[in-house]
Amino acid sequence: MSEFDKALKSTASYPRPEPAFGGQIGRTFSESRPDQPQPAGAPPGAPNVVVVLLDDVGFAQFSTFGGSIPTPALDRLADEGLRYNRFHTTALCTPTRAAILTGRNAHVTGNGSVTEMSSGFPGYNCAWPKSTACIAEILRQNGYGTCAIGKWHNTPNWESGPDGPFDRWPTGLGFEYFYGFIGGATNQWKPTLFENTRPVRQRAKADDYHLTTEMTDKSLEWIRTLDVANPQKPFFLWYAPGATHAPHHVSKEWIDKFKGMFDGGWDAYREDAFRRQKELGVIPLDAKLTPRPDEIAAWDDLSDDGRKLFARMMEVFAAFTAQTDHEIGRLMDGLEEIGKKDNTLVLYVVGDNGASGEGGLTGNANGVCYFNGVPETISDMMRHYDDLGGPDHYNHFPAGWAWAMNTPFKWVKRVASHLGGVRNPLVVRWPERISERGGLRTQFFHAIDIFPTVLDAAGIAMPASVNGAQQRPVDGVSMLPSLNNPEAPEARRLQYFEALGNRAMYEDGWWACTREVLPWKPKEEPLDPDKSVWELYDLDRDFSQADDLAAEKPERLQRLQDLFWIEAAKNQVLPLDARGSERIVDALALGKTQRQIYDFYPGVFGILETSAPDVKNRSFAIEAAFSLGDPGDEGIIVALGGRIGGYALLVRKRRLEFLYNFCGIELTRVLSAEDLPLGDMTARLDFTYDYGGAGKGGQFVLSVNGTIMASQRIERTVPRMFSRETLDIGMDLNSPVGDYDAPFEFTGALKRVRFHLADA
Repeated sequence: MSEFDKALKSTASYPRPEPAFGGQIGRTFSESRPDQPQPAGAPPGAPNVVVVLLDDVGFAQFSTFGGSIPTPALDRLADEGLRYNRFHTTALCTPTRAAILTGRNAHVTGNGSVTEMSSGFPGYNCAWPKSTACIAEILRQNGYGTCAIGKWHNTPNWESGPDGPFDRWPTGLGFEYFYGFIGGATNQWKPTLFENTRPVRQRAKADDYHLTTEMTDKSLEWIRTLDVANPQKPFFLWYAPGATHAPHHVSKEWIDKFKGMFDGGWDAYREDAFRRQKELGVIPLDAKLTPRPDEIAAWDDLSDDGRKLFARMMEVFAAFTAQTDHEIGRLMDGLEEIGKKDNTLVLYVVGDNGASGEGGLTGNANGVCYFNGVPETISDMMRHYDDLGGPDHYNHFPAGWAWAMNTPFKWVKRVASHLGGVRNPLVVRWPERISERGGLRTQFFHAIDIFPTVLDAAGIAMPASVNGAQQRPVDGVSMLPSLNNPEAPEARRLQYFEALGNRAMYEDGWWACTREVLPWKPKEEPLDPDKSVWELYDLDRDFSQADDLAAEKPERLQRLQDLFWIEAAKNQVLPLDARGSERIVDALALGKTQRQIYDFYPGVFGILETSAPDVKNRSFAIEAAFSLGDPGDEGIIVALGGRIGGYALLVRKRRLEFLYNFCGIELTRVLSAEDLPLGDMTARLDFTYDYGGAGKGGQFVLSVNGTIMASQRIERTVPRMFSRETLDIGMDLNSPVGDYDAPFEFTGALKRVRFHLADA
C-alpha cells in the first residue's frame, strides 16, 4: 500500500493543533526551561516538486513525442526519466488546472468550464470550494515553500478585481508567492501581470523581452532565494507559462529558424509525425492514423495565398514552441546548478488540453475577433504576413494545424469526446527515485492523479479537514507505483470527460463518446441528449480511436452511456451546456453588478476588463475633471485595452481625443475642433448606442465644459471583449489603443474620471 493510500485513512486536520508547552515555568528564568514552538517541517527526504504545465499543446507537437519541432530540453528530461503516452486532461484550460491542483474531478470544484464561460450552476460557477483544498495549501502546512509562476486561470471573473476577495487567487489557496497573469491568456510582449494580488506596473522593457523568459527568471530567483535562506526546506513550484496558447508571440530570430519547414502542409505533417511516433515507440506499431475530418480542408485544396499564410502561421507557432522549450531547459539547468536536480520530482504536463482549433478554419491575426464573432479574411491577414508573432497582433493558426499537432488522434481542444482534445504527453523525472532512464509508461492516467502522486512522493497524509473545511474525497490515484514498474496494474479504471457538451466515458479500456460542437462551429439548436450520436472504441486494441465499434457492441455502448449519466450526476456535470457566445456573455455578467456611476482617481491602474465598467452594448459617458497648467500638458486620461481592441480618452497637442479600436481592424478618432483652455475643465465623451442587439453602432460626442467640440458616428462596436488588457487612469500601461507611445502618462493635473452607464 502506497503512502497516499494509507493517508486516505488519515483523520489529520490542518492546521495542526497548537503544540503543548513542553518546557518548565518557574518563578524566574534561571528556574525555568523554554520550549520554543517550531514551524511544521516536511517529512524526512521529501522531494522538491516542480509541476510544469503548458497550454494548448498537441500530442505530436514536441519532438519528444514525434513532432517535427525540435524540443531538446523535453527530450533530455524524457531521456532522464519517463514518458507517459496515456495521460489525459479535460480538453479545457481551467478544468485541467483545477483537477491537477485538487485531485478532484473539475466539475466537483466548480471549474467545469473556463472562467470566461462560467455559469450559475455548481459544476460551472468557478467558485472553487474550500472542501477541495489546493495541494499548495497542504504542502505549505507541511513545511514546503510554495510558488506559482505564470498563468492562473482559476479565479472567477468577478473576483479578479482590486476589491477581491482574494481567497481564490493563488495566495489565497496556499501559494506563498505568485507572479503571473489572471485569465486565459495575455500579450507575451506587453503582459498584464500581478505580483501576489497587486498589478505590476511594467517598466520599460528591453528589446528582447518575452514573458516566458521572465517567468523562468522569476522562478529561478524564487528558488535561489529560498535555497539561500533554508537549503533544507523543500519547495513546490507551479510553472505555467502562457505558451503555447494564443497569442503566438515570439521573436523574428526564433521564427526564422523554421522558414519553409511547413510548406508541405498539415496532411503531410500528420503522415511524418505518425511515422516518427512509431519509430520512437511512443505509439504502438499497430496504431492507425485517423483520417482528416471533412470540416478541415485538404492542404492541396487551399488557395496559394492560403497555403502561404497558413505555413507562416505554423512557423510562428513552431518558434513559440521551441522558445518555450528553451526556457524550460533554462529552468532545469538552474535546478542542477544549485544541486536540486536529484531530489526534485518534475511532473511535466505537456499541455492542459490538445492543440487549439479556436483560430477557426482560417486562423486569425487578432484572436479577439474570434471571441467577438468578427471574421478575418485571408487577404486581410496576408497584409500582416511579415509581422505575425510580433507585438501588433494576437495571432492564432488555423484548426488544420491544431488537428495535425494532435496526431494520430481525432479533433482538438474543447472536444472532450475524442483523444485529440484530452490526451496529452506527460514526462516525469526524479533521479533519486526512478531507476529506469528513458522508459515508457502506458497506464491510463488523468490530471486528477497528479495531486495524490505528489502527496504520495512527499509522504504526506491527505487531511480530513483543511482550515476548518471537511475535505471531499480525492478522486485521483497515485501514479507512484508506475515509476519503477512498467507493468504496474491499471489503478484508474473509470473516468468521465465533459467540455461544452462534448462528452465521453471510459471504463476498463472501453471509451464511449459523443461530440456536439466544434470550436469554430457552435451548435445551432439546443442540445438534446436523446439525439446525440455515440461512438465506441476499444482503446486497449485501438490506441488512436480509429475503429468505431458502436454498431457491433450496442450492449457495451449502452452500459457506458448509462455510466456517464451516473458519473455526471455524482460530479456536478449537469446541466449539459453546449452554448458558445451566449455563455460568454452570461459569464461576463455573472456575479458582477454593474453600477450606473463609477468614479476613478489618479494612480489607479491594472483593472482587468472583467472588473472595469462595461461600456459594451449600451449608451455611456466618460466624464473627466482635470486641469492644464502648461500648453504642452498632454497624455492619457483613461484607457482600456490596446492594439487588439479598446478605447482611450486623451489630450494631445492641446486637443481632446477619443479613440475607439474595433478588434484591431478599425480605429475611430473623435478629435476636438479647438484647442483646450488652460486651467480647470470638465471634458466628457458621450456615446448614444443604437440598441437592437449586440455590437451595434452609435454616435460619439466630445464636449468640454458643456460645449460640444466634436461628433462622430460609428457603425459597429465590440460586442463581447475588447482585449485581455486593463483599465488604467492617467496612463496606458500595456499596448496602446492607437497611435501614441504607451504609457503616455498625463502631465496635467487629473482629478477624477467618472463613468455613467445606461442599461445594456
